[in-house]
Amino acid sequence: MTTAAAPLTPGGGRTLRSALRRFAESAVTPLELDDVLDVFHPLRAGAELRGRIVQVLPETAESATIVLKPGRDWTGHVPGQYVRVGVDVEGVRLWRTYSLTHGPRADGCISITVKAIPGGVVSNHLVHRARKGQMLQLAQPEGEFVLPQPLPRKLLLVTGGSGITPVIGMLRNLHSKATAPATDIVLVHVNASESAAIFRGELRALHASGRISLVERFDDTHGVLDVALLAELVPDLDERLTYACGPAGLLDALEQHHADRGLELTTERFRPVVVTPADGEGGGTVTLTGATGGGTELELDATTPILDAAEQAGVLMPSGCRMGICMACVLPMREGAVRDLRNGALTVAVPGETGPQGVPIQTCISAAAGACSIDH
Repeated sequence: MTTAAAPLTPGGGRTLRSALRRFAESAVTPLELDDVLDVFHPLRAGAELRGRIVQVLPETAESATIVLKPGRDWTGHVPGQYVRVGVDVEGVRLWRTYSLTHGPRADGCISITVKAIPGGVVSNHLVHRARKGQMLQLAQPEGEFVLPQPLPRKLLLVTGGSGITPVIGMLRNLHSKATAPATDIVLVHVNASESAAIFRGELRALHASGRISLVERFDDTHGVLDVALLAELVPDLDERLTYACGPAGLLDALEQHHADRGLELTTERFRPVVVTPADGEGGGTVTLTGATGGGTELELDATTPILDAAEQAGVLMPSGCRMGICMACVLPMREGAVRDLRNGALTVAVPGETGPQGVPIQTCISAAAGACSIDH
């Protein structure tokens, strides 16, 4: 005689999982279960998104590619997008934004290529001290600097220095496909010197194989690029859709040049355009209040972002893209005034009129426009 098994009640599986979790939590008390799981399975689904460094590949003396195995909740990206990366340096977590520099990878890894900036805490740490096995915090990919679909018949890419990083991801993606793209691609790549040029071997190989037409310009050999020469470097310039990424000076000149010729241009900036105030306008004392700020007072000029000044003073600040896009740096201003460095717009907080939450400001693109108090 056989006995039929009792059917599972609706939600029984969830109830069992909940019971097992409660048992596990009691076993690891006073720790949290997630703290224990983080040690043994930090890349699991549902965990805080992280990436484990699997390779650090030197590119030049001052740049390196960091290859990461992301957590299971990584959603994937479109070549040209960027990712916010959180790095723990001397016990402080700092967030920076880097372009993703790869196309499809069979191993599921992602990569960023970092150029060490003089005085840059995070960039120098990643280039010179990052090691295999180190864990980095990740955000999901963002950004709209991506190629259109369908691709244009002719494309011009203009890059300066580390501005090549989103573009190399585009090129790797296009040329990883079984069928090569029909698009005629010209890349004008500008660097201070040949030794500083990231990916120069790979780009030259693409040129030699006929996949792109590469025009290299080095400041120490050719002088700083005058964008008026583009029509000489690229004779069919007016027939091409242009994408550009690089230093602000190069992008500013390109925007004016293309506007004058009535040409379409898409740009990616690593720093916002800064509006310079009139002499004697702006600046003041910024007081950081709250548990983290600890009453810190900063004497700022009219052009220094509050975020940069606070970090230089040793205050741990929330941050992300540092361009006024991701909103990770927002803090409430209780009173005073700040100026948006991108457009000169003033934001004012008046005690008694702003409400209990204050006025939210983005510290990465805001400078003091008089004395102000910010809750941190």
